[in-house]
Amino acid sequence: MSADFASIHNHHEQAVFAAVLKGREVYPAVAADEELLADVACVALNRLPARYIRHRVDYVFYLTEREASANELALADAVKYAFEFVQARVAMRARARA
Repeated sequence: MSADFASIHNHHEQAVFAAVLKGREVYPAVAADEELLADVACVALNRLPARYIRHRVDYVFYLTEREASANELALADAVKYAFEFVQARVAMRARARA
């Protein structure tokens, strides 16, 4: 017996990816490097609870307005933290090389 798991994904992924692309304007030390942007997304996703779904509507349908607002705030905080974390690491590496 086999199963198709291709439709399963973390609910937060697309929102984090969009927030990282939008937020790169504020973090020029990270913005130009696609590898660093991917690191930012990973750090942000690791700070959020995993919410695996098959279809977005499955998750959104059961959220209360309060939960949706809390998720948006948590996502924004996670992305901000991730940008600052990765930017700090870039600065530390640059100082170590100098």
